[in-house]
This record gives sequence, C-alpha cells and structure tokens, in this order.
Amino acid sequence: MKQLTTFIFLIILLISCTTQNENKLIDRKALVSRNNVVVKNFDPLASLSVGNGEFAFTTDITGLQTFYHDYHDGVSLGTQSNWGWHTTPNSEAYEWSETLKYYEVQGRQVPYRHQITDEARKQAACNYFRENPHRLHLGIIGFVLTKESGDKATIQDIKNPVHNLDMWTGKITSSFDFESQPVKVEVYCHQNQDQISAKIESPLIATGQLAVQWKFPYAVPIHVHPGYDFQSPDKHQTEMLPAGENSVIFNRNLDNDNYKVSVNWQGNALFKMQAQHEFTLQPKSGETLEFNCLFAPEPNKNKPISFEETKANNIKSWKAFWENGGVVDFSGCTDPRAKELERRTVLSQYLTKIQSSGSRPPQETGLTFNSWFGKYHMEMHWWHIAHFAQWQREQLVVKQIDFYDEMYNKARQTAVDQGYKGIRWQKMQGPDHENSPSSIGSYLIWQQPHIIWFAEQMYRQNPSEEILNKYKKLVFETAEFMADFPVWNAELNRYDLAPPLIPAQEHWPRETTSNPPFELAYWYWGLTTAQTWKERLGEPKEEEWENVRLNLATPDKNEDVYLGIQGATDSYTNPELMRDHPMVLGTFGILPRWDKVDQEIMRNTMHVIAKKWNWERTWGWDYPMAAMCATRLGEPEMALEFLLKDVQKNTYLKNGHNFQDDRLRIYLPGNGGLLTTIGMMCAGWDGCTEENPGFPKDGKWNVKWENISPTF
Repeated sequence: MKQLTTFIFLIILLISCTTQNENKLIDRKALVSRNNVVVKNFDPLASLSVGNGEFAFTTDITGLQTFYHDYHDGVSLGTQSNWGWHTTPNSEAYEWSETLKYYEVQGRQVPYRHQITDEARKQAACNYFRENPHRLHLGIIGFVLTKESGDKATIQDIKNPVHNLDMWTGKITSSFDFESQPVKVEVYCHQNQDQISAKIESPLIATGQLAVQWKFPYAVPIHVHPGYDFQSPDKHQTEMLPAGENSVIFNRNLDNDNYKVSVNWQGNALFKMQAQHEFTLQPKSGETLEFNCLFAPEPNKNKPISFEETKANNIKSWKAFWENGGVVDFSGCTDPRAKELERRTVLSQYLTKIQSSGSRPPQETGLTFNSWFGKYHMEMHWWHIAHFAQWQREQLVVKQIDFYDEMYNKARQTAVDQGYKGIRWQKMQGPDHENSPSSIGSYLIWQQPHIIWFAEQMYRQNPSEEILNKYKKLVFETAEFMADFPVWNAELNRYDLAPPLIPAQEHWPRETTSNPPFELAYWYWGLTTAQTWKERLGEPKEEEWENVRLNLATPDKNEDVYLGIQGATDSYTNPELMRDHPMVLGTFGILPRWDKVDQEIMRNTMHVIAKKWNWERTWGWDYPMAAMCATRLGEPEMALEFLLKDVQKNTYLKNGHNFQDDRLRIYLPGNGGLLTTIGMMCAGWDGCTEENPGFPKDGKWNVKWENISPTF
C-alpha cells in the first residue's frame, strides 16, 4: 500500500510540473533561433562546436580548423571523443604502491593515493599516473588557402567572415572572402556516429587555391592543453590506404593506442601526402566539394555517411531535442537582465548536449580541450548532468549513469583497501577507472552520494520496480560506505565526518578538517534516500544506516552563522578562508531542508557570504549554487544577483561557454549548474507551491516554462 501511495504521489507531481504554464505554449523554434550565435570577426574565444555527446568538433572563423594555432590559447579547436585516449609507455615500471600515503583512522593504517613530492622516484610515479591515460586530439581538419602569389593564407587574409551556429539544426556555417572570391561552408556532426560532414562552395576550388588538409598529432600529457603535439612526428604512425572510389582510411598508431579515420568525398579531388602525418584533399575542378570524415576506435565496420544524410540526421535529431524536454522562455520579461539569462540558458542546453551527454562522465572542459589531462572529475558529475533529468531529458544520460557499474570494481577495491564497507567512488580518473594520485582529490568525499541523487532522479521520472532493481546495488553499497565512514564521537554522542578529508571548499587541511556542513547534510540526504529505497522494495531499514543518519553531527555555528567546518570561528573574518567555493550555501540550496539546519541562521550566513566573500576567487558553479540557496530562502532578487554576478568567472562567452581565466577558458560545470538553478527557479522543489519561486513578483519577470520537474 505504501509503495502504491508513493507511486501515485510521484505521478501527480510529475503531471503537475509537466503541465505548468502549458496554457501559454512556447514557440520553441523561435526561442532557440533568436539565441543562435553569429561571429563576424576573429575572436579566439568565440570558436563554435558541433557534437553528439560522444564526440565534438570545434571550428574557427572559416568553419573548419584552418587557423588552429591562432585559437591555441582561446577556446581551442578540439576534435575529441569519449573513446580517444593515449597512454605513454611506463618505461620506468612505476607501480601504484609508490603513490600511497597512510593515515591512522580508528587504529588502522588507511592508504590514500597521494601526490608525493618529497621523494624523486615516488614523485615521478605520481606524475606518471596522474598524466596517464590522457585524452587524445584526434586530428585537425582545415583549409589550405593559397594566394595567387603562391603564399599561404593567414587569418588576416580572411575578409568579411560570418561564422554562425544554428542550434535548431545543429549546423555551423561560415562565409568569407579570400582573394576577393567567396567561400561558403556548411558543417554537421552526425548524431549517431563520430563523423563530420562538410559542404564547401567556392570558385577557388576550380583554380586550385582551396584544398582541405588533415593533420594528425601526437598526444600531450599536459594538465590544460588543446591536446595536440605536432613536434613529435617520429613518436606515432599514420598510414593512408585506399578504401574504394573517392575514399581513404587513415590508420593511426600512437604507442599501444590506435584508431582509424575514414574519409570519403564527392567532387573531382585526390588525396596527397604533403608531409609526415599531413594529407591534403586537392580538388581538380568544379565549385563544390563535400567530404565526410568518420573517427572510430579499432575495430570498426562503420563507413562515413553522406553529407545529405548527415544533414537530415541532424535536422531530425535536433528538432526532437528542442521540442521535447524542458524549455524556459524569457521573452515576456521586461527586466533588462532577462535577455542575457535566456541566452545563457539556451546555449547551455546546446553545449551540455554536445559535450556532456555521452556514455562517460565528461571532463570539466568537455570535448573541446583537455583539463586535468582530460580525465573525469567525479565530484563535478552532479554539476554536469543533474539538470538532464530535471529538464526531463533523462534518456541522454542513462548510459553515463550506467557507467557507475563499470567503475564499481575499482571503487569497491578502494573501500576494501581502506578497510571500509561498500564502495568508495574515485575522484579523478580516466577510462581505466584508476583514481589519480592527488593531495586533494583522493580525500574528497562529496562525490559519494551523487549516484544516489541520479538514481532517485531516474526513479522520479519512472517510478517503477525496474528502476529500483536496476540501481539498488549502487544505491545500497554507496550507503554502506557512507554509514561506515563517519567516526563515533563518544564524548558528544554523535557521528563525525572526520579526518583525513577535504571538503568541497578545498582549502581546508585534510589532517584537521571535520564536519563540513554541506557534506554532513548530503550524508543525511543520501542515507535517508537509501532507506526510502529499502521501503519501496519492501525491505526493512538498515539499523546501522539509521543510527548514523539520525546521529550525525549538527553543522557548527558561531552565534548566527554556520561555519565552514567544525570549530572554524574565523570562517568570515580571515580573508584566506573566504575564497574557493562558499559551500555552506549548498547545505540549504543544492540540498533540501534538514531539521538540523536552521533556516534563519542559513539566511544570515548567506547575507554574510554575499557581503564578505572574495567572489573573484570563486568558480563558475558557485553563482548558481548561491542562487539556489537564495531561491529556497525566498529571496528571488538575491538569487538573480548571485546568478548574474559581475565577476570574471561568471562570464559567458559569445559561444555560451563559461569562461574562468586564461588557463581554464571554458568550464561546463558552470553551464550545468546554471540549468539546474534555472529549473529550480521555475519549477521549485518538493513541497514548494509557489509559481516561479526564483523570480521577483514585481511584474517584470513573466517567465514561461514547460516540462521541468521540481528538484528534491
């Protein structure tokens, strides 16, 4: 009976949030199209991408990747995939055991993979395992434009450029003049395989002044980098083989890694090898050239699909994407901030679809360039994908959530090695699922409940036995670790989240940090939800989980503000502590109300943070997080002020990317966090009855939306 009641409640909740505002139907095509991107001058931060979630291709002002070197330090021109990785040979025979640092926890020695710096051999081992595997740049595809004088074009020779992203059809177009002759380019990424298709029109084809070049690089194990190395030609191999009429295959080998690139074309043209790893498709006549380029791991039997089929595939797929799932329309708003908020919202949907909706957790810079060597950062996973189910597009991340099953064995071994029950999810990893050595990442814990959050979202969208049975192992074994990790404090009769740990506000020292408020609240929420899953399945509650859940430490406070961690009374007086993520706000912002969190003390804390925090030293998802807190506290004007805070790391570039600094030019957790927050500001949360709770009721915010679910 209890299961039936829960089911009926969730169905009513889903229907109510789906139908809200549907009496004011939104013209979705008009909404998307008015936020299309048009770039009319060279801007290294305004490159444009197409992609399918597994693969993305980023273009310069010419519509291809002709001047990749000019974009190197901007939003660089990536050709990256979820499957394309490289590992430098382990010639020194480094072993994982060389990365371990031990801490005493409850009388036992607990190993952590630490970034050791005081022993040369161990430091080198740590560096090797952090750097490997690293994500590959699969190859540059660009024009070879030749002047009548025989000189090659520079970017200054491109005149009257118009570089356009049409999000409704997933199309990039570019038009420009070169040597007083027009060039038109149309580019798509196939939505079902990792393929680029392009159509080029120009009189320069017939004169031989326009060709298309493929350049294949070696890989680069550098923390933040476009991912290509064109200075090491002898470290890799490229073999070009004929594959039928107007078709070739490039076999690529980099040490023990390999992939292939299949190309076919229409038009009178031939491939020529220009240099080692450089090949040019040179037209002989005509004014039109089409090519289709498929990137794939070995072995692969797929062939490139024609340009027209790829175009039709995109038109159909993108129309379905935009016509289904959540949408927010700000056109009826008169507040001058609304237009920019709409632009960010639409572009963030596009970017997270092409960069973050694949079968693997995305890196923080997606499929555009490498950060942290291209590896996944699991504590960021919530920020990347929590919005998909909230915006009723959960089908886009089913495979990505299923990836936790693939990570399971390594996560289980981590818990076993450290003497814990259940599974301990890694922080920074690649496709080998190995946790990278780190003096910070190995000690983070806030990624642990994420899988419970995702599973609960999937259940809310489909409250069925099938979903419960599919995810119960991950939910319950995650809860097993969460119940085993806290330390009983006999003196205070409570469970502490105790050292060694580093909270989401990472500057706190791992040796002395205890009871960070967000992690306490997330622990409570995770264990509570796991117990709810037990009830739904007709199983008894776990006594140990319940004991820990009900006896977790209360977040520490000093008079009327919550502290950053237990005992940190200088949380808002020491300037060095008021930087990084103001994670206290996530305690009642990301998360719903916990009875150990006082709403008015949280309100005071929020206002202190708003006034005193060093916002220049925050990150792109901090502004959405703060806005969620303000929304839950019923302060919508402050929510908008947070969400649109005028600081560098809250910059949203012309292409929609969240710029951080000269090193980290894009940051997808900011885009994902924005969407999660906008969803909450529109649809609210469990028990919220107010319409559009995140927007002021001053007559200026007539926000319309459809198909967004309340958050928890």
